[in-house]
Amino acid sequence: MQKSNLWNESAVTEFILVGFPSSYNFRSFLFFIFFTVYVLIVTGNIVIITVVQAYSHLHRPMYFFLSNFAFMQVCYVTVTIPKLLSGFLTRKNRIAIASCFTQCYFFFLLGGIENFLLAIMAYDRYLAICNPLRYNNIMTSKKCWSLTCGCWLGIFLGSLLPMFYLVNLSFCGPNIINHYFCDVSPLLKLSCSDTSLLKSHFFSLMWVIIFGCLVFTLVSYINIIFAIFKITSTSGRQKVFSTCGSHLTVVIIYFGSVIFMYVRPRESNAFEEDKLISVFYSILTPLLNPFIYCLRNKEVKQTLRFFLQKQVNWHKKMK
Repeated sequence: MQKSNLWNESAVTEFILVGFPSSYNFRSFLFFIFFTVYVLIVTGNIVIITVVQAYSHLHRPMYFFLSNFAFMQVCYVTVTIPKLLSGFLTRKNRIAIASCFTQCYFFFLLGGIENFLLAIMAYDRYLAICNPLRYNNIMTSKKCWSLTCGCWLGIFLGSLLPMFYLVNLSFCGPNIINHYFCDVSPLLKLSCSDTSLLKSHFFSLMWVIIFGCLVFTLVSYINIIFAIFKITSTSGRQKVFSTCGSHLTVVIIYFGSVIFMYVRPRESNAFEEDKLISVFYSILTPLLNPFIYCLRNKEVKQTLRFFLQKQVNWHKKMK
C-alpha cells in the first residue's frame, strides 16, 4: 500500500509545530529570550492600561483608544507565545486540532482588530488636529465606545465564515506545521480538501481589511500633514508631531510587515521566511509599542514617571 493511501485512511487529530528547531542549549536560550519578551509586552501594556484608568486627565478619546490597543496587544501575544514557549521545553510541540483552529481564529481575529484600531486612532488624531473646535462634540464618549465595540464585533462576525470553512476541511496526510503557531497558510497546505474557495475568501478578506484600514489611515495622515503646513509657529508644529508621531511610527512598522506577509505573492517554499516575518509583526512590534507610546508621548511619559514614583514611595512606607 502506498504511503498516500495510508495517509488517506488516517484522520489527523493533532498537529506538530516545528517552531525554531535548534540544539538543547540554544532552545533554552530562546526560551529565556521569548519569555522575557512576553513578560515585557504584558507588563508594559498593563501599565499603560492602569495609568490611563488611574488618572482622570488621561480620560480622553486618544488614551481610551490607546488602552484598548494595549489590551488587544496583551491578548494578541498570549495567543501565540505561551505555545511557542512550551515548544522549547519538549521534543515535539504537539497541538490538538481543535486547539489549533482556536489559535488560528483568535490570531486572525485580533490581527483584524489591530488594523481597525490603528485606523480609528488615526481618525481620532485627524479630528483633533484638523477639526479642533468640533472635536469634543464629534468624539464623544458614546462615539468612542461605538467605534471600539463596532471594531471588535465587526471583525468577530466577519471572521466566522472563513473559520467555518477552515474547521470543515479534511486533514488526512502529514500533520507537521512548519511554523511556531497555527496560521492559515500552512494549514491550507496540509489539507487534503479543495481549499480554493477558502483561499479566495480568506485572502480577499485580508486584502479588504489591510488595504481598507491602511487607505483610511493614510488619508487621515495626509490631511494632518496639510494641517501641519498651515501652522505658522515652530512650537505648534512640534506639538502636533508629538501627539501623532508615536502612532504613525506604529502604523509604519505594523502595516509594512503585515503587507509583506499576507499580500505578497505566495511561494511554495516561503514558510521559513514567513516564520521570521511573523516574529517581527506578532512579537517584536507588540514589544516596541509600549516603549514607542510612552517615550514619544510627553504626557504619558510624565504621568508614568509620577505613577512609578508613587509606587516606589508606597513600597517605602510599607517597609
